[in-house]
Amino acid sequence: MKKALIAMSGGVDSSVAAAIMVKNGYDCIGATMKLFTDMENTLECQDPGCLSGDAQDAQQVAKRLGFEHFVFDFKQDFEREVISRFVCAYENGNTPNPCIDCNRFIKFRALFDKAKLLGCDFIVTGHYARIEESGGRYLLKKGIDADKDQSYVLYSLTQQELAHTLFPLGELTKIQVRDTAQQIGLTNSQKPDSQDICFVPDGDYASFIKRYTGKTYPEGDFTDQSGNVLGTHRGIIHYTIGQRKGLGLALPQPMYVKYKDTLNNRIVLSTDSELYSDSLTANDFNWIAYENPGGSFSAQVKTRYKSVPANATVTPLDDKRVKIVFDTPQRAITRGQAAVVYQGDTVVGGGTIE
Repeated sequence: MKKALIAMSGGVDSSVAAAIMVKNGYDCIGATMKLFTDMENTLECQDPGCLSGDAQDAQQVAKRLGFEHFVFDFKQDFEREVISRFVCAYENGNTPNPCIDCNRFIKFRALFDKAKLLGCDFIVTGHYARIEESGGRYLLKKGIDADKDQSYVLYSLTQQELAHTLFPLGELTKIQVRDTAQQIGLTNSQKPDSQDICFVPDGDYASFIKRYTGKTYPEGDFTDQSGNVLGTHRGIIHYTIGQRKGLGLALPQPMYVKYKDTLNNRIVLSTDSELYSDSLTANDFNWIAYENPGGSFSAQVKTRYKSVPANATVTPLDDKRVKIVFDTPQRAITRGQAAVVYQGDTVVGGGTIE
C-alpha cells in the first residue's frame, strides 16, 4: 500500500484532498505546518497549505477519516525563507508573491524531508492543479476549475518533486469540493477562503513590514518621468507598480505608480498608457515541460496570479534567465512577481521578473 503525507491546513480543500486519498486506498498521515505565531487565528488562504490554519480542525478531520495527524513546527524555516524574503523584496522596490516561496521552500522542501523520514511515497496538497507523466517527464498542468487554478504558484516544482506529489483536487471544481465535504460530513465544508497573504491577514503589508523590522521608512518625492516633483510619498514600502488609489495627490489627471527608485527614495508616476511594456526578463527560471527548449518558442505568459495569459515569444538566455516579448504590450509588469509560461494548459516553466 502506498503511503501519503497530507498537508492539512484545516480548510476544506486539504480536508477533501485527504478524504480522496483515503477513498483511493492510500495509507495516510496528516501534517499541519506551524508557520508563524498567529497561525491559529487565520483562515485558509488562496494557496492551500501555505498557512497552517486551525490545527484543531485538521486534527478533527484526520480523526474522522481514521489516520494519524502531526503538527510540524516550521516557524524558523518560514521566517527565513518566506517572511524575510517578502520584507527584503519590498525594501528593494520589488513586489513578491510569498505563496511561491512557501511552496518552493516549505511544502516542497521542508515537508518533503518530513515525508521521507516517515517513509511516505507521496506528498498530497489541496492545490487546484494537475500532474501528468508524458514521455518519461512529469508535466504540471492547470486545474480544471479555471477560477481556482493554482498552477501559477507551483512553477518552481522540480521533476523529482512532481514525481512524488499528488493533487487530488485538480480534476474538481470548488463547488464539487464543498459538495464532497458536505456529503462525507466534514464540519469545515463551508469554511471561507481568505484572499490575503496568510501572515498579513489584514492586508496591510506596510504595517507588517514596519512591525517586523522595527524600522521607519522615510518619506520621499513623487515625481513624473521627467523628474518634476508632484508630492510626497509615505515610504517606498507602501506602494506597488500600477497603483493609483491611496497616493494622496490631487493631480489634473489619473496617475499611477510606474517605478520605485529605491536609490533616490522616489516614486515615479505615469499615465495609464505609459504603464504598458512589450517585454520582460525573468531570472532563476525553472523549466518543467522541457529539460532545455533549445531556442525561441511561442507560448502564453502570466505576469500575475490572476492575470490573463498573453501570447508571447520566449527566448532562453544564459544563467537560467529568459527574455519574453509579448505580441501585445502588457500593463504594469512588476519586478518581483513571477512570469509563468504556458503552452495550452501545461506549465512550461517560470521565473522571477527582473
